[in-house]
Amino acid sequence: MSFTVYPALDIRAGKVVRLRQGDYANETRYGDDPLAFAQCYAEDGAAWLHLVDLDAAKAGGYTLYPLLRQIRTETGLQVQTGGGVRSEADVAALLEAGAARVVVGSLAVTAPDTVMGWLARFGSERITVALDARQDATGTWRLPVHGWTQVASETLEGLLARYAEAGLVHLLCTDIARDGMLAGPNIDLYRRLCAAHPGVRVQASGGVRDAADVAAARAAGCAGAVLGKALLDGRLALAEALAC
Repeated sequence: MSFTVYPALDIRAGKVVRLRQGDYANETRYGDDPLAFAQCYAEDGAAWLHLVDLDAAKAGGYTLYPLLRQIRTETGLQVQTGGGVRSEADVAALLEAGAARVVVGSLAVTAPDTVMGWLARFGSERITVALDARQDATGTWRLPVHGWTQVASETLEGLLARYAEAGLVHLLCTDIARDGMLAGPNIDLYRRLCAAHPGVRVQASGGVRDAADVAAARAAGCAGAVLGKALLDGRLALAEALAC
């Protein structure tokens, strides 16, 4: 199986930022020129970029269309992007603006039948379902939504099984407890998900610190890894990750 490294840019109020465990009140800013970051990643050998509109993830209404078009035009990167995707029209608009894949998060949890319809309408290669999970005190993997501010009743395993049956190809799964923490990805979780659904290409997200973590995600069966804070902090060089 091929393996893809996705450098990530999370954008809030036009700035490149990272949130600690999804907390909007715990933000680190890295710069105010997202296009420059994207250009650097392309020059370093990336083929893909993971682009998130954090404002839209919380409030709805994707705001990064100009940036998305610039990245596609000026860097050649394939862009996987989302935040605030609420309707079929939103998906169509992002694809028309140049997105290679549209990431659907909250709605994938709150209205799965609708999103499964989009898989059929747009094709499974054009949709990435993002299931961001947090393990509760009983060990159950729950699915917070709306910028991780509310929790759905559906479990990660139950909902993923439904999506797999509907033909899902691309899953981005974040262990919220590790997001922005540089604590290492949850390899045990990814191993279980990949083994249970071999037809789903799982992207590991949250906690990646170094090239060894990238290699571990690949060994667990993942088809890709999303790299955020480690790249932005300079702890991991993109070339090292790509070499994995």
